[in-house]
Amino acid sequence: MNQATADTRRLAALDREHVWHPFTPMRQWRRSDPLIIARAEGCELIDTDGNRYLDGVSSLWCNVHGHVVDQIDRAVRDQLAAVAHTTLLGAASPASIELAARLCRIAPGELDKVFYSDAGATAVEVALKMAVGYWHHRGQPGRNRFIAFHGAYHGDTTGAMSVGFSDLFHRPFASMVFPAMFAPAPDPCRAPREMIDSVAGSEPVGDAVWPSENRALGSALRDQCLAALKRLLEQHADQTAAVIIEPIVQGAGGIICQPEGFLRGVHELTKEHDALLIADEVATGFGRTGTMFAVAREGVEPDIMCLGKGLSGGYLPLAATLATHTVEEAFCGEPSQQRTLYHGHTFTGNALGCAAALASLDLFESSGLLEHVAASGRIIAERLNALRACPNVLDVRQRGIMVGIELCRDRAAREPFDLAKGTARAVCLAMRSRGLLVRPLGDVIVLMPIPAMPHQMLGRMLDTVVESILDWRYD
Repeated sequence: MNQATADTRRLAALDREHVWHPFTPMRQWRRSDPLIIARAEGCELIDTDGNRYLDGVSSLWCNVHGHVVDQIDRAVRDQLAAVAHTTLLGAASPASIELAARLCRIAPGELDKVFYSDAGATAVEVALKMAVGYWHHRGQPGRNRFIAFHGAYHGDTTGAMSVGFSDLFHRPFASMVFPAMFAPAPDPCRAPREMIDSVAGSEPVGDAVWPSENRALGSALRDQCLAALKRLLEQHADQTAAVIIEPIVQGAGGIICQPEGFLRGVHELTKEHDALLIADEVATGFGRTGTMFAVAREGVEPDIMCLGKGLSGGYLPLAATLATHTVEEAFCGEPSQQRTLYHGHTFTGNALGCAAALASLDLFESSGLLEHVAASGRIIAERLNALRACPNVLDVRQRGIMVGIELCRDRAAREPFDLAKGTARAVCLAMRSRGLLVRPLGDVIVLMPIPAMPHQMLGRMLDTVVESILDWRYD
């Protein structure tokens, strides 16, 4: 046995004994050999045995420029030589100041205040407290409820669960969440049969158009969902602090892409009923939908915006909640007025994370990354056309480089697989044997290539995806 094999076995044994993995059925995990990633180069991950894999999930949707990027590494090393972390409670730091100013320059609308935290879910928690506190300090404490959307996911902390409740993920914790109001979100694959029938014949059907591409169906769903949101706001505006939305794409819900005009319609309704709009850009931000922030695709300017994942280029845990001056002003006053936002985290505005984020933003400008992402999106759409005739692919959903490929037992009948069979997971494991790491959400195979992935590598990734799906023997 060589040293690499011995090290892998030792680490695997320790992992089985001690590590509790997120979103992982641990009994089944311990029955197999864990994949242990020891290092990385560019867009490839390398395990302890030296095997290479394309990082098809951007290391859980966060890596932006690739791994071991010299500019970001150097920025972190330079900051480390100065100081790794100091508190922002009663003090400030150069990196956090510079990053806040930089974020406000590129943020949409009038977002000009930055509150740091350490993860997407905590950024959402901050946003929720900002919204409730805003109305409280403006003399309307009864506006303390939220409207969210069915199928949304905003994280797994208590407030984030409340506005993104998933029966699969959160059922044991139902007693912990606060009540929220939910509006329907447009999902063409699960549209009512009568709506599907009503638009039949308005566009080509069969292999030519995916459900998510059917504009007539998308428009009908958009209007229906906006009408439902309008009714909620008409009935509960005096109780509503904010509407929270994942703009353009519901990520963990299965890469559910919203039809054109839906986000804009939500924004208009919040303005009409004087409710705040919270845009959760944790997954969609930093170029993944083709623009720096997804809200820009429809010219929407939220009151509060949550950032995480790609904020530091995927290097270090860092998140931020951006708010307008109007929102922040509600928390300003004399100490006796007790308007302070009493919220914080030990590693708020961590200097290493902020240094990495500044270097990442520099790379966006110097590398023409958004233009590269636009070209990548066109390549993805073209290469995945090969799946249109596959009877076991129900839908291919894409916004920018965020892609969901939904598998099914019978596309014509819209018959799903038994989720207990884990079909998409098995197909993803087949892709892993071909040197590609991707993960499913139920029976949706999620493709989340690193935005800076070279097009040659992207082509190899897409070839592997198409070949694996077409070669699989579905039962």
